[in-house]
Amino acid sequence: MSYKVAVVGASGNVGREILSILAEREFPVSEVVALASKRSEGKTVSFGEHDTLTIQALEDFDFTGTHIALFSPGGSVSAQYAPIAAEAGCVVIDNTSHFRMDEDIPLVVPEVNAHAIADYTKRNIIANPNCSTIQMLVALKPLHDAAVIKRVVVSTYQSVSGSGKDAMDELYKQTKGIFETNKIPPHKFTKQIAFNVIPHIDVFLDNGLTKEEAKMINETKKILDPSIEVCATCVRVPVFTGHAESVNIEFENNLSDDEAREILRSSPGIVVVDERNDGGYVTPIECVREDHVFISRLRQDLSVANGLNMWVVSDNLRKGAALNAVQIAEELIENYLN
Repeated sequence: MSYKVAVVGASGNVGREILSILAEREFPVSEVVALASKRSEGKTVSFGEHDTLTIQALEDFDFTGTHIALFSPGGSVSAQYAPIAAEAGCVVIDNTSHFRMDEDIPLVVPEVNAHAIADYTKRNIIANPNCSTIQMLVALKPLHDAAVIKRVVVSTYQSVSGSGKDAMDELYKQTKGIFETNKIPPHKFTKQIAFNVIPHIDVFLDNGLTKEEAKMINETKKILDPSIEVCATCVRVPVFTGHAESVNIEFENNLSDDEAREILRSSPGIVVVDERNDGGYVTPIECVREDHVFISRLRQDLSVANGLNMWVVSDNLRKGAALNAVQIAEELIENYLN
């Protein structure tokens, strides 16, 4: 069977990546519709190596007869249009944060909790988690199954592409401006991002967390296990694409770094590159355009019983967003829409 698929937010970074991945993975489409706001209407986007699609206005589109809609347009747009699509009989896979903590809507990382997709029938909507949460949970799931995780302390090193094209442009212009002695003031970020790091992603909450940090905490509990305690510090770094995370884990039971390494090597969606010599690890620039979550620097935490440290890297536009959404769609058609 083939499916009519709509990509909402097709003019953005993640929307374009979704179209690319649908083509790469030969998703069984009968028709693909590219949707965005009226200001993008009539522009074209690529679908695969040879095809182009003309963007249609989301505001005017009738979702009747569309099987799956992959949304990545921004939370307020999803809040308005995802229920309209769902009501028309279309299954929505939403990449924004709007529906993630709704108890009637499954929040899914296929390698972690694919079974939760079954609950899509409650609202006809499935939520895609936050990019930093996705890569961390792909790494944590097999270890949790083996030794039961009590607590996670994570510090993220998140690329500017997570804030969109304007953020990428700002990094480029500021970097160029420094070399040309033409200082470019911050606009997208609160401080200069070029040659700097900013410990602030999304808005601050009353408890001192940023919203990005709260997402990692709450989404981990919803997806993996509500009993896991999470402490997160999310940092924006001057990298165009690819998120990295330093993850410290405390287990209920003993798990050696050798045992963890072997477990992770046999787990879906993971590549372990962990050599204890110069360059024996993966950095963000090496994960760009790759689909896997890469794990390096596995070692015991000598300061606590049953502790382990690791370094986790992934392409935030692919596994952290577009690929995860397409994988959900693949599970959906394999097990639920046939």
